[in-house]
Amino acid sequence: MKYISTRGQTEPMDFSDVLLMGLAPDGGLMLPEHYPHIDRAVLDEWRTLSYPELAMAIMQRFATDIPAADLQDIIERTYTTEIFGNAEITPVRKLENDIHILGLSNGPTLAFKDVAMQFLGNAFEYVLKKKEARITIIGATSGDTGSAAEYALRGKDNIEIFMLSPHGKMSEFQRAQMYSLTDDNIHNIAIDGMFDDCQDIVKVLQQDAEFKAAYNLGTVNSINWGRILAQIVYYFKAYFAVTTSNDEQVSFSIPSGNFGNICAGHIAREMGLPIGRLIVATNENDVLNDFFNKGAYQPRPTDQTHITSSPSMDISKASNFERFVYLLLDKDSARVHELFEGVKSGQGFDLSDLMEAVNSRYGFAAGKSTHSDRLQTIKALYEQQGELVDPHTADGIKVAKELQRDGETIICAETALPVKFAETIIEAIGQIDIARPAHTEGLEDLPQYVVILDNKAELVAEQIRQYVKANPA
Repeated sequence: MKYISTRGQTEPMDFSDVLLMGLAPDGGLMLPEHYPHIDRAVLDEWRTLSYPELAMAIMQRFATDIPAADLQDIIERTYTTEIFGNAEITPVRKLENDIHILGLSNGPTLAFKDVAMQFLGNAFEYVLKKKEARITIIGATSGDTGSAAEYALRGKDNIEIFMLSPHGKMSEFQRAQMYSLTDDNIHNIAIDGMFDDCQDIVKVLQQDAEFKAAYNLGTVNSINWGRILAQIVYYFKAYFAVTTSNDEQVSFSIPSGNFGNICAGHIAREMGLPIGRLIVATNENDVLNDFFNKGAYQPRPTDQTHITSSPSMDISKASNFERFVYLLLDKDSARVHELFEGVKSGQGFDLSDLMEAVNSRYGFAAGKSTHSDRLQTIKALYEQQGELVDPHTADGIKVAKELQRDGETIICAETALPVKFAETIIEAIGQIDIARPAHTEGLEDLPQYVVILDNKAELVAEQIRQYVKANPA
């Protein structure tokens, strides 16, 4: 399996190289030359596999340059009961009326990002050792990617990580989780701006070829193909959990900001998983909702991005969206380059003439949820079913209920455990005791270590120069 760029100007590469590189040299996103097709017979074989076995069956089709025994070792060290607290890794529980929740928040940082990030940390370490190389990870987080990445990479050899977050925009728990780490290879940087500003800085430094080469820049954001690959697995696992036959279809409702999680579901569908619809659930930052309902994609300036009670989705430029648009435009890389260079300069684009393909061929639908919606959803679920969910998951459930068709089974992807957003939970329900794992007790009371910078890429570059020795010119 070789990997190419959505912009068409990068030579085909192996999985291991793509894993370390982040953005493609031409500014695009890397993706496989084709998606493997999984037929009915293979689905039948996969139905009874454990999570590590299923991960191996899927990943070996994409990571073909890693020997099978080595890949299996990485997977078996990643997906353990000890790390995820559950042998199923991503268990599914039923709510009501054919709506289920896919439990993705059992990892170390209590968020869905752990499922992919734990794999990425072990895969990075393996590839770097093989190549006798080192990497400088630069990432942006709206809340959960940062802590998941830092917990997966803390203390690992040959890896320095610089994580950018929007100053003052995350929950108290999220800030404490990231900023309390004391490992020498972890560097937290709070940017005076929004998540999109952090993401833009990452892209600026990734696209500076000289700087990227000097400091071996990579990324753990969902622009990294390894993240997407790991997430594909739980779509298959969830499908098998709620069906008894591969003749059945299910739909997924995914809280969406950066389009990474639902991009993995889209790829699973392209591979042959019987997914009916992929429902994009946004908060007040509804750029993706607008596109999937009207065909117009118009990212907003950061000063127009809403600060909401589901902060991990406070994003107005969805980085992974380019992977879908590439396929929607029949792999016309020149057109993709033109459209997303326009996005980079603040322009949007209109593909409303392709809405039939968006909705029918690719199965997308979308809805939005507001602060009052998520409070109402959290309160109703708790009072009627004793089910406590975080605000992002509430967004997904609200939209699922709103758009559900007669007889449609919908699996809602969980984003995080409620304790990460206690302020909103208490606002919705009142003062209650919110369960939290033992290893997070007293987290908010620990000293925090973070550098606060103005919204300038050069200031972040200087932080990297301060801690990482450049390669010889």
